[in-house]
Amino acid sequence: MLRITQIKLSIQDDLVAVKAQVAKKLKIKPIDILTFRIYKESIDARKRGEINFIYTVDIRVADESRFLTGKFKNVAMTPDLTYKNPQMGTTKLTHRPVVIGFGPAGMYAALLLAQMGYKPLVLERGEAVDERVKSINDFWEAGKLNPHSNVQFGEGGAGTFSDGKLTSRVKDLRGRKVLSEFVNAGAPEEILYKAHPHVGTDLLRDIVKNIRKEIISLGGEVRFNTQVNHVEINDNKLEGLTLTSGEFIQAQQAILAIGHSARDTFGELYRDGVKMTAKPFAVGVRVEHPQTVIDKAQYKEFAGHPRLGAAEYRLTHKAKNGRGVYTFCMCPGGLVVASASEVGHLVTNGMSEHARDQHNANSGLLVQVFPEDFGSEHPLAGIDFQRALEKKAYELGGRTYQAPAQLVGDFLKGQPSTVMGSVTPSYSLGVMPTDLTALFPDYISDALKDALIGLDKKMHGFAMSDAVMTGVESRSSSPLRINRDEANFQSESTTGIYPSGEGAGFAGGIVSAAIDGLKCAEALISQFAPAEG
Repeated sequence: MLRITQIKLSIQDDLVAVKAQVAKKLKIKPIDILTFRIYKESIDARKRGEINFIYTVDIRVADESRFLTGKFKNVAMTPDLTYKNPQMGTTKLTHRPVVIGFGPAGMYAALLLAQMGYKPLVLERGEAVDERVKSINDFWEAGKLNPHSNVQFGEGGAGTFSDGKLTSRVKDLRGRKVLSEFVNAGAPEEILYKAHPHVGTDLLRDIVKNIRKEIISLGGEVRFNTQVNHVEINDNKLEGLTLTSGEFIQAQQAILAIGHSARDTFGELYRDGVKMTAKPFAVGVRVEHPQTVIDKAQYKEFAGHPRLGAAEYRLTHKAKNGRGVYTFCMCPGGLVVASASEVGHLVTNGMSEHARDQHNANSGLLVQVFPEDFGSEHPLAGIDFQRALEKKAYELGGRTYQAPAQLVGDFLKGQPSTVMGSVTPSYSLGVMPTDLTALFPDYISDALKDALIGLDKKMHGFAMSDAVMTGVESRSSSPLRINRDEANFQSESTTGIYPSGEGAGFAGGIVSAAIDGLKCAEALISQFAPAEG
């Protein structure tokens, strides 16, 4: 198979023209191409007044060696990117492996274990996705929070209610397996080649169900509404798990993929002696603009072209006080959503459906925070830092899960907002106009102000006066890391526990978390053979 790169089409060209361009480049007829697939598509908008699509394609033709003589530019053999299953270990497991948590890391760890015959037991504290949707809608519509099943907890993890971005800056061949399994479960095939693939929360709900069904069909078991309360450790080795129901499950190997919001479980693990350390993360707001403003800023005169869709952005800034500020989880044509998991605390996040067709765009605008900001050297001090901000946001919003919000123009002028302007906030429970400097320490407010001005120079309109800032965005990543030995992916302090994914501090997004879940499953598989029966 041949890989051809740098195939350029203008924005006016139809996708079917890619094959014709390949044939022209190789000086053959399109009918001579036996198989054809797009490997990658990206957008080149660097030149003003011009937008092109750049393609990499894989094809099969007769006598492929004649195209590899150096006569044809940008033509090479297609590399083998097929995922290779790990070699099984020889020590038989006494009990089937347990996967704790069914977000991306836990889901993909369980899927690989099931595919290789290990029949994993999955324990997820939240609900299956259909019941979870009902609980979340109760919260979004009436402010009735289910602390056990919400935007953070339940089938698919926090990623199920997000933009469903499938990009990753991790260069790992496992990423192809992650995307391929998504396609097998019902995702559109375009995610395999789009430069910035996304699925959307509406499609993700069925995808995660289909992956769960695949795990079960291969002998795995998935239990919802099932929370681990205590980890039984003897001589620094995992011996079993006690559930909140009182049930005890014998387990010597458990992949711990609990997500970044399982604060009670973090506390229990710490008390059980599992080693962990505080780590840097970021907090801030959701900033919301009309999508048309973002489209115009990114695509200029091509804004609104049907081939482009809703524009997105990813921006960074170094504030004068030395803090890094960056946009996070940008949701084109999306919504700002209520994402609390604890009563009396307020958290925001962003979400888009596959069509990305809502009126506003939103993104996290986050400021780096460090362990020295937490006021304590305790490993769980970052959680206390988060909680304090979330409680204050709840109080500023009026203690009804309305979110505190401020116009960007007012924030920059140092005056409270009293009414919203031309941008209608999408947060479903309503917003309370206020002064967000009352929410944050000065170093965060100062960094946000500096970043708004700086980022507006990079993307005109970012600091538009009527853009809305809604607080607080506090769950961008885990505030701690569960220490693990990178040689065997097990806890440094407890043999048999494999800390994995975002919650353990080793990933940041759907794909990177799924990749980390695969790594942990591979480590387990390479040491052990499946239990009998």
